[in-house]
Amino acid sequence: MSKIIMTVDDSASIRQMVSFTLKQAGYQVVEATDGRDALSKLDGSGVHMMLTDLNMPNMDGIELIRRTRANPSCKFIPIVMLTTESQAERKQEGKAAGATGWIVKPFKPEQLLAVVKKVLG
Repeated sequence: MSKIIMTVDDSASIRQMVSFTLKQAGYQVVEATDGRDALSKLDGSGVHMMLTDLNMPNMDGIELIRRTRANPSCKFIPIVMLTTESQAERKQEGKAAGATGWIVKPFKPEQLLAVVKKVLG
């Protein structure tokens, strides 16, 4: 059975690119437009991993990570930030909230898949 990965980004083009890359590699994808949308789709979805942007309307990536980590059934889901932000403080903030990893945009599909494979084992 293929793993389910949620991609959370307010940019439709980024979601499409991430989804396409993951689907080509055999993963199932659940798309969400922001943190609030992601939380509503997370319950009972069987998601194995989450890729989230940092800067989004309604709920940013850091708050999404905090709320996901607060949910007992999602406590150990790997969460990777996929963002244009690369400052050490932002990365530290993400790590403190519970982020598993960090990919800086723009990224290469091979780079994304390498991180996904590493994180999912």
